[in-house]
Amino acid sequence: MSTETAKKPSVLFVCVHNAGRSQMAAAFLTTLAQGAIEVRSAGSQPADKVNPAAVEAMSELGIDMSAEIPKVLTTEAVKESDVVITMGCGDECPYFPGKRYEDWVLEDPAGQGVDAVRPIRDDIKTRIEALIASLIPAAK
Repeated sequence: MSTETAKKPSVLFVCVHNAGRSQMAAAFLTTLAQGAIEVRSAGSQPADKVNPAAVEAMSELGIDMSAEIPKVLTTEAVKESDVVITMGCGDECPYFPGKRYEDWVLEDPAGQGVDAVRPIRDDIKTRIEALIASLIPAAK
């Protein structure tokens, strides 16, 4: 394949704690894009661990996030990404001209049980499928 010669598009998901929404989005994109897109996630104030309800909700779909750890948002991560998708971090996200920015308004799964996280997870999956289609023209 010629995907190795062309630079892969890269996406950075950012939320405050990098424990729920951004982790689920990164896990979906990693799984569904099958290596065609470079994936990063980070938080402006990372939590100690990934939300257990998010881990459980994703495992129901066969995606294992149990080994993930919240990461701190760095300027370099933003600079190195083609698309930056924010999820409620507002002004704490650095801005660089020329990047594609999207703000996904999603309910925060923090402190909620898996029943409340499932609809958030499903919303994220739908958005990820559209994102893949916009970044990889051959994807359907």
